[in-house]
Amino acid sequence: MTSVAENMVQTLVRNGVRRIYGLPGDSLNALTEAIRLEDELEWVHVRHEESAAFAAGAEAEMTGALAVCAGSCGPGNLHLINGLFDANRSRVPVLAIAAHIPTVEIGTGYFQETHPQELFRECSVYVEYVATAEQMPRLLEIAMRTAIERRGVAVLVIPGDVAQATIHDDRRTLIRRTRSEVVPAAAQLQEAADALNAAKTVTILGGAGAAGAHAEVLAIAERLAAPTVHAMRGKEHLEHDNPFDVGMTGLLGFASGYRAMDAADAVLLLGTDFPYPQFYPEGTTFVQVDIRGEQLGRRHPVDVGLVGGVRETCAALLPLLEQKRDRHLKDAQQHYAKTRERLDDLAKPARKGAPVHPQHLTRRIDALAADDAVFIPDVGSPVVYASRYLTMNGRRRLLGSFWHGSMANAVPQAIGVLAQDRERQTVTLSGDGGLTMLLGDLLTLTQNRLPAKIVVFNNSSLNFVELEMKAAGQLPFATELQNPDFAAVAEALGIKGIRVEESADVDAALIEAFAHDGPALVDVVVDPQELTIPPTIALEQAKGFALYAMRTVLSGRGDELLDLARTNWRQLF
Repeated sequence: MTSVAENMVQTLVRNGVRRIYGLPGDSLNALTEAIRLEDELEWVHVRHEESAAFAAGAEAEMTGALAVCAGSCGPGNLHLINGLFDANRSRVPVLAIAAHIPTVEIGTGYFQETHPQELFRECSVYVEYVATAEQMPRLLEIAMRTAIERRGVAVLVIPGDVAQATIHDDRRTLIRRTRSEVVPAAAQLQEAADALNAAKTVTILGGAGAAGAHAEVLAIAERLAAPTVHAMRGKEHLEHDNPFDVGMTGLLGFASGYRAMDAADAVLLLGTDFPYPQFYPEGTTFVQVDIRGEQLGRRHPVDVGLVGGVRETCAALLPLLEQKRDRHLKDAQQHYAKTRERLDDLAKPARKGAPVHPQHLTRRIDALAADDAVFIPDVGSPVVYASRYLTMNGRRRLLGSFWHGSMANAVPQAIGVLAQDRERQTVTLSGDGGLTMLLGDLLTLTQNRLPAKIVVFNNSSLNFVELEMKAAGQLPFATELQNPDFAAVAEALGIKGIRVEESADVDAALIEAFAHDGPALVDVVVDPQELTIPPTIALEQAKGFALYAMRTVLSGRGDELLDLARTNWRQLF
């Protein structure tokens, strides 16, 4: 006989799990002791449980396999919630073990008591409370299979005394992920083909669901002479080696992607849950392909909805499509070339003595990073620059909190990437706000010898929030950050630290950091007045900026307005 915790650990190992991310606590003692005795399972000790969940989600996204995190009772497992929301919304398989208070105390208002099975329900595809030792082998199997097959988070809530109990059902189930191809019915494929054939011009918008379908999507684009626009999570899958790519649309995108969508008679949505209705053109035919039927028409009404995998659906649809002329495609490609030229102009070095342009910093990260690097931008302005200046090539990866949109994701996700592959160059584009929110987990890099390369976009502000305030006509308030010298902080934590205040020093600092055998942090002072302009500016935003300008002058902060104009004049001419 073994304990419940030992059975759990042995079952996880049998199913290929090699590490659990977490922070110990007394209600987890049985689990951590079982891990200590198991040579094939590593305990990755983080400084905050939120980081554990982010790390597990990143590992699962990199490998496609189940990853595991754990939190002790009450506050411990509550800290997991934000990272689990991110993993669940990113549709990656994660198992969270949420320890609970002693069984006999549940319902009494005991120390640290919560009701985790209710609290985790919204951020999971499966959550269950384990009341007895006899339940565990079966519930663990169900939880693992549900996380794998539904590509989401499964949570097992288990009191510490149940984890310590002996178990008689000592099975250790091996779960193999099923492989299926989902193709729409022939009549629906023909309906979609008829709609696309009837349109004079077609544009494709692809998302994360296009993973593994690069060749099939390009074949459709060639047949329809369709410019291809990608959502943020589709960038790594569709941008590379793609003559039909015309960039992104949406808040993070730029003008060519927006225009290609707006000029189309029909838009073909492939595996995307692009959420912003203001960027969908009106009076346009929409055909949508998604493996999840409930997603069809969720963001914009569709004329034809197909339930199927993008790869197999595109392959089945291709023979039904007529060859189109390429005028629409050529127009979109020309506009994209002009847009890229403008973006490249913005990525030039700043004048001597001026803060570094973040566009230039991102362009140099892109140029100097490895061909198979993993890039992880923090939410906020680093995501905008990543979307516009990082180049995908089919080997590089781009991770982030692109759907949940949480600050402080970058370093914790780097932990998960590197824990499963310490040789893979992993570069974070960290905002100063995001970095400091979970600053303690820099120590996780040191303690676990994880060689992350952290590039800090240090503008001493919550920059993207400031932009939102300005667009709404408000004076920035409560967004200023009084930052330390992050390079000095890094050195104190056992991480190589490099401070950059001039554009001329960017390359040398990045080269040194990327070559360093261990974690390294490059603290780059970037211009806080850069405007991350969206691809189209609504009338309300223009009015908001005008109102912001008036309020700035009247409040005696006219020098701020001059700094803004001085920094951004090159974007306007």
